[in-house]
Amino acid sequence: MDSSARPRVVVVGGGIAGLAAAFFLREEPVSVTLLEGSPRLGGKLAVSPVAGIAVDEGAEALLARRPEGTGLIRAAGLAGQLAEPGTIAARIWSRDQMSQLPRRQVMGVPADLDELARCGLLSAEGMARAREDPRLPATPRGGDVAVASYVGARFGPELVDRLIDPLLGGVYAGRSEELSFEATLPALAEESRRHPSLTAAAAALMPPSAPAPGAASAAAEATIFTTLTGGLGTLPAAVAAASGAEVLTGAMVRELARTPGGWRLTVGSAHAPVGVDADAVVLAVPAQPAARLLAGLPGAADARAALAGIAYASMAIVTLAYPASSFPRPLEGSGYLVPAVDGHPVKAVTFSSVKWPHLRPAGEAMTVVRCSLGRVGEERLLQRDDADLAVLAAADLAAATGVRGQPADVRVTRWGGALPQYTVGHLGRVERIRAAVGREPGLAVCGAAYDGIGIPACIATARGAATQVLRHLRESRPAGVTGGRG
Repeated sequence: MDSSARPRVVVVGGGIAGLAAAFFLREEPVSVTLLEGSPRLGGKLAVSPVAGIAVDEGAEALLARRPEGTGLIRAAGLAGQLAEPGTIAARIWSRDQMSQLPRRQVMGVPADLDELARCGLLSAEGMARAREDPRLPATPRGGDVAVASYVGARFGPELVDRLIDPLLGGVYAGRSEELSFEATLPALAEESRRHPSLTAAAAALMPPSAPAPGAASAAAEATIFTTLTGGLGTLPAAVAAASGAEVLTGAMVRELARTPGGWRLTVGSAHAPVGVDADAVVLAVPAQPAARLLAGLPGAADARAALAGIAYASMAIVTLAYPASSFPRPLEGSGYLVPAVDGHPVKAVTFSSVKWPHLRPAGEAMTVVRCSLGRVGEERLLQRDDADLAVLAAADLAAATGVRGQPADVRVTRWGGALPQYTVGHLGRVERIRAAVGREPGLAVCGAAYDGIGIPACIATARGAATQVLRHLRESRPAGVTGGRG
């Protein structure tokens, strides 16, 4: 079939979800155009050098056990760059002391209370309260609840402050008193319905037996995550090239409207708008831009209201490179998390050169660390200039690790409004969005706002969106009917 006769699908948004949606359409009888409003592709995936070493500016790892991410990497021709971490053993810097993060836990919910006690993270009183969980009657839970209220009812507030909040803050930059138990811990939420004890529910999600300490255990742990030797920031360009789609950057979509034959998108500035026709549209943009684009669709009012209920958190990543000799002792583990209650500006630190051995080539005397700053409610912190953020990050790192002197190189990356907050009621909001969008023929949504903020989860939503618009095109175009917009 001539490409000018093919139905046209327009994907709005050039982050990994939009790119994946375009990629999944590559072998279908459709013409695909991807429109990205910013000057570059990739969204929160980007890579640049620090002290001459290519280090990711945004996401730096993905779950290897979910096939969506590794499958897309292989399909995009980057299988040879897949790399495993040297370690994923993280710690928590709490009360100015380093404590090992329990291995048998689900986002901080312990599956083994004795192991939790050995970590020394909780006070004697806090540990005694946590041990009440197996003896307590089931905590009633009707609809969705906040993580802090439900987990706190089982284990007490200290465990929430010292273990749950740092882990959730590291992933979502959110607060456990606001985040949804059902949306952020879906597997545990489901398992908890079968166990009165939350410890037992977490244990049911663990492997049948704890891995034995040693090299075999470390290797098994490492396979949980993967990255690319050139940085995950190299993935967007590879996916774009493999998709075969027409990809346009600097193409901001301002309006979306229905036409008798499909859709019309208004692209560009108000002074020089350009109309783009499409038979189907995939919106792979954050919640607020998606809500604005749905403003011209009376039937999408429910979706707009639900999208408006998804807030976003901002953060910054300060990447520091030090001569290895600046550290009084070699760094151990993949990094550490910091409880918000301790008042430190840095919420998480990744020892990049330890976690990813390929960032520490033979003879390399430079150590790279990434410091993450910014939680919900800490907007004033992020209003400081780059130099101030770098000083704060270096001071916190020195207090935690004893590093001496000034870094050899610094990079400050700001991610404004980057992380969607899965607050209480999130699953219901997503259900309403998809129901309303599903009533608009040839329209689909995907991205981090819906089913998970990790790369594999975003890719999964992209496949679902591609499937949805293809189903519409097949049902609306009987065999032999063409007339697409080319």
